[in-house]
Amino acid sequence: MKAGNLRNYITIQQKTLKENSNLEKIESWATFATVWAEILPLTGREFWASKQVNSEVTGKIRIRYLSGVTSKMRVIEDSKTYEIEAVIDTDNRHEELILLVKES
Repeated sequence: MKAGNLRNYITIQQKTLKENSNLEKIESWATFATVWAEILPLTGREFWASKQVNSEVTGKIRIRYLSGVTSKMRVIEDSKTYEIEAVIDTDNRHEELILLVKES
């Protein structure tokens, strides 16, 4: 992976449960990691193929390999929020991850 392509600074967040003073559980988001990434819209062919599996995927984000990233997390980049639909470890080589995302 070429470092020059990683020009977007993103924050990966995970859901957490906290208790308030009334002992009620409240969902919130906590930072899991902040990393450099490449954000790419899907090409026409990729978008068509993704509709066959999951009609919500609208783009992909490439990052260096980071253990623990799951599809239950989300990505924040500037003012945009992306829900992670799938996490792909390219060739299982632990060098990069491709996150298939939808903008929310």
